[in-house]
Amino acid sequence: MLKKTFKAIDRSFLFVEEWSLFVAVVIALVTAMANVVLRKLTSDVSLYWSDEVVRKVIFFSTYIGCVAAVRSRSLIRIDALPQLMPVLKKPLTLFSHLVVLLFSGVMVNLGWQMTMMMYQDEYARTTTLQIPEWYFYIVLPIMGGMMFVRTLIVMVEDWRGKTEITGEN
Repeated sequence: MLKKTFKAIDRSFLFVEEWSLFVAVVIALVTAMANVVLRKLTSDVSLYWSDEVVRKVIFFSTYIGCVAAVRSRSLIRIDALPQLMPVLKKPLTLFSHLVVLLFSGVMVNLGWQMTMMMYQDEYARTTTLQIPEWYFYIVLPIMGGMMFVRTLIVMVEDWRGKTEITGEN
């Protein structure tokens, strides 16, 4: 039962990660390319808002990429000590997971507070497009929650000694 639940959560998170990152990068790429083409082909036409779009996409993709990094076990960690003393591999891996859980909890808490602060401020809008800033800040608690769940899944995989849930080797 737990394995099926984890697999379903993993598949849904993977779908959200892949498609949201794909759509965000396509939007940034098309916007930036259109701005470059307009600047080169005309002397006075430019998309004044394209830089803002690209900045917001980088912000978004960085945080959603953190969730994907947990799944692929690509987070930064020091691995020299476990190579020198293999007996420390499991405790240090557990410590690493606990730190990620702490970080994701902080992201949920502080991200939610920042989102509410931006939501309550009627003047908190992007500079050129005038989009409410809380739309972008809501990514923080969502990312924190997804990271927390993903880390729990990875911890269960490590505890069982296999990567059977997500299907990775």
